Amino acid sequence: MPGASAVAAAQAGTAAPATIASIAAEAGVSIPTVSKVLNGRPDVAPETRSRIEEMLERHQYRRRRQRPTSAGQPLIDLAFHELDSAWSIEIIRGVEDAAAAAGVGVVLSELGGVHRPPQEWLDAALARRPLGVLLVLSNLDASQRHQLESRSIPFVVVDTAGEPPEDVPTVGSNNWNGGLSATRHLLALGHRRVAVISGPSDVLCSRARVDGYRSAHDEAGVPLDPSLTRYGDFYVDGGYEHGLALLSRPDRPSAIFAGSDMQALGVLRAARELGLRVPEDLSVVGYDNLPLTEWIGPALTTVNQPLKEMAGTATRMLISLARGESIPNRRIDLATSLVVRESTARWEG
Repeated sequence: MPGASAVAAAQAGTAAPATIASIAAEAGVSIPTVSKVLNGRPDVAPETRSRIEEMLERHQYRRRRQRPTSAGQPLIDLAFHELDSAWSIEIIRGVEDAAAAAGVGVVLSELGGVHRPPQEWLDAALARRPLGVLLVLSNLDASQRHQLESRSIPFVVVDTAGEPPEDVPTVGSNNWNGGLSATRHLLALGHRRVAVISGPSDVLCSRARVDGYRSAHDEAGVPLDPSLTRYGDFYVDGGYEHGLALLSRPDRPSAIFAGSDMQALGVLRAARELGLRVPEDLSVVGYDNLPLTEWIGPALTTVNQPLKEMAGTATRMLISLARGESIPNRRIDLATSLVVRESTARWEG
């Protein structure tokens, strides 16, 4: 028979909020089994886990937000799609600074290059019961979102890989404007064959930077050669391979806008191997303004992307959500700016 509260709710014309006990009864399992699923414990059969997760989602179950305890430091999970560049270090620094100021620890993990966490990673995160989850260049599908939401674990995305749903909190930068300002600078120096080597074509910020590059050409009335648009991988080898191919052409570009500073380093190496001087024979603009760009020769002209500020903003947003506070803006794009150094010059060709 239904309990008294369920009967009262039915008489009032409302559905009783789901509880662990009601989920367990409907699933035909014990209350501890439902609790194990909620806590990310591995010792539940996959079929049983799937059935319980489906019921949690269907009944819109939400665990009561846990109050911080004095036992141990509260944690946030920070997950990167990949963790092998100076770009990642700047994000980590921003997260660590903001988390330390709030007395929160950080658990760092890598997703092996994929833009969506595998279920094994999510289970491990649920078992840790963090205050929240920060995802970098990654996102969750609807089922994964609900797994976090049902445990009252908020998440925030930094530099989203794709276009997330409107209610997903995200922090990024104005990538379109970054691409626009980099290309405007090169066109203003007299370059008319400007190539772009962006990041992966399936990543939102890569496409936005290329859109800015195209808009600068349209604005200046300079014809665009589609063969000068390349999509790399944000890493040195991608810049080197595409740079070598572009600069070996008989109609080579006189300037290259690289979609990351690491790709710009690859372009510089390709130019060196082909006997091209920077900036006399080739101008190069990077993206990110990593600390190393001031120390290479020539010092790199680049677009400053405020990576530490992006990471710090996302971390503070996540901690506010974990405390049950409302946030005024769920989508924040920080401004980018061009930093002119020694790798660009007027084209006299």
